[in-house]
Amino acid sequence: MRLSTLIVRSRAPAAQRRSVRQTADMVIIRPTQKLRSLLPATEVVRAGSDTALGDWYVNRVVVNRQPILLLVSSTSLLPILVPARDVRGLPGTLAAIVEARLKRCHIDDWAVDAEARAMASVAVGPTVDRSVLGIMVDFAKAVPYHLEPGQGEAALRIVEERLAEAPCHAARSFDRVIFPNKKAREVLRAKWLANTPLQPTSGLGTSVH
Repeated sequence: MRLSTLIVRSRAPAAQRRSVRQTADMVIIRPTQKLRSLLPATEVVRAGSDTALGDWYVNRVVVNRQPILLLVSSTSLLPILVPARDVRGLPGTLAAIVEARLKRCHIDDWAVDAEARAMASVAVGPTVDRSVLGIMVDFAKAVPYHLEPGQGEAALRIVEERLAEAPCHAARSFDRVIFPNKKAREVLRAKWLANTPLQPTSGLGTSVH
């Protein structure tokens, strides 16, 4: 069955289920199987997100007894690490989480705003891309090597940046290797510059360290 026709139903009362209108811009969260029961189910009406960064895959990992949510963009493989305080509330906070991450990447405000607006409606659907899941596994294995016991949320930002600078799909030919930080800028430019041709592009092409 194609995802565009799949309906994900919740066992919760109808009043607690989220519904996404087909005409609204939408982003899809794709949690791993162990997180599906913690997220509110929606009716998935599209095959993919309307955002530049695509669908957001999410998993919960525990490092040094610290539960962490690992989110990965399907188009850029950009990782985000946040404390796993409210998994059920992720559909309502995803746009703010992504917006904050892009600002830490020094992306221009106009591109960040455009991406955030396209995330106004959030759906939850199953995982569909094994390559993204494979990258998530690699990221999850790498996090403990960068995160010391007792370090707080500020340390997560440092770790996610290190992950984003590492090459993904390194076994491929060089032109198919993905560097998440660089790829995020590329897809944001390709998506939103076409819609706002008079906007500046400096922040999308440079990296501030």
